[in-house]
Amino acid sequence: MRLLVGTATRFVLLCSHPSQKSKCLVPVVSPHVRRMAHYLTEMRGRQNSPDYRVYFKTSNGKYISPFHDIPLHVADEQECGVPPKKLKTNEILFNMVVEVPRWTNAKMEIATKEPLNPIKQDVKKGKLRYVANIFPHKGYIWNYGALPQTWEDPNHTDNETKCCGDNDPIDVVDIGSIVCVTGQVIQVKVLGILALIDEGETDWKVIAINIEDPDALSLNSIGDVRKVKPGYLEATVEWFKKYKVPDGKPENQFAFNGQFKDKDFAIEVIKSTHSYWKAIVSKAKTKDVEIVCQNSSLCDSPYKCSDAEASAVVKAAAEYTEPLPLFPDGKCISLYKHNIQKIRSIQSIAYPYIFFSTVDKWQFLSK
Repeated sequence: MRLLVGTATRFVLLCSHPSQKSKCLVPVVSPHVRRMAHYLTEMRGRQNSPDYRVYFKTSNGKYISPFHDIPLHVADEQECGVPPKKLKTNEILFNMVVEVPRWTNAKMEIATKEPLNPIKQDVKKGKLRYVANIFPHKGYIWNYGALPQTWEDPNHTDNETKCCGDNDPIDVVDIGSIVCVTGQVIQVKVLGILALIDEGETDWKVIAINIEDPDALSLNSIGDVRKVKPGYLEATVEWFKKYKVPDGKPENQFAFNGQFKDKDFAIEVIKSTHSYWKAIVSKAKTKDVEIVCQNSSLCDSPYKCSDAEASAVVKAAAEYTEPLPLFPDGKCISLYKHNIQKIRSIQSIAYPYIFFSTVDKWQFLSK
């Protein structure tokens, strides 16, 4: 990672290949802090490793939980105690926390069982999780994330799907063309919803559009998506149906025969998950729920913490260091010294721009 420093703004240059001509400039405050519209994200640990975390804080430096402290509705958002200007629209807008940028493979998610709920990469059986490239797609085919202050209650059986919730914030996919970054908080309008049944649990997928997207004015319903982005909804169903098959699992199933429900239906589902969230953050004890409800702003919550306590959580995390390298398929290069000859033998054929010229270089990458 190289840093370009201007007179007033600092940027991180993100480039996956040394000879790649296109460059993505992301404004940051320092090499490990990104500035968003109303929030900052602070990276800790080493990206592409199990200790990597993305913590959130307000623009004035107060650490927060993206799960509990970022408002669900944009209209409820405040900046330093000042309500936002009135929006020039009657549309109900929601905050979306982006976990996985479009076209990437790492399965990033809000850590609901950790203090302050940072974003981390999911780990299964000791290995970082990645989604496979489902032909003809590359990684996630939308910006994927969650609506804050929502929760799919695992103790509640949905009347429509007849399945319980999946114990996570409700998922949302932004079908716009703007590629976001992990930890970005965007404003979206809801277009519809898909009911995925994931291993017997209801896993709602809200379909939404970033209001900054060029197509946002043209998209106001699921029907509009079919007109403006033909094939996108069908690809979405296909992706969710098959993305676990490469891992040896069966195809996912859907309620309503895989049909999308409209905006009004989606908003009612969001309202219900918001009410379940309110219940867990307001109760001193919640039965059979492994959710950490630590927050910095909910005055009526028994889990509200002080600024010092929130800061201590972040300071206890691993220090930020440079990311581990990735293979071209988006997966982390897991390097072990006994594999050095094997890697050297294939690098000139499959990965010609990965160099292992010295043992010292190998040891550096293996840390």
